[in-house]
Amino acid sequence: MEQVLGYVAIACGMIISFGAIGACIGIALMGGKYLEASARQPELMNELQTKMFLLAGLIDAAFLIGVGVAMLFAFANPFVIR
Repeated sequence: MEQVLGYVAIACGMIISFGAIGACIGIALMGGKYLEASARQPELMNELQTKMFLLAGLIDAAFLIGVGVAMLFAFANPFVIR
């Protein structure tokens, strides 16, 4: 039983850490592309900014869903038979 709990704790940490790394890389790439696009065509900056914030929310939402799944495993573990 303790081994299952240990593996679940490791899995929760990996879910959160890999999700955070992926979200940070995704937002960094998107921000860089936004700056490149707004430097090339400054007249489209407002439209691009709106789309950038929408995509940033979607990227963070995917990370927060992973955090929710990790919290489910941490506090209401379906793998432990009680």
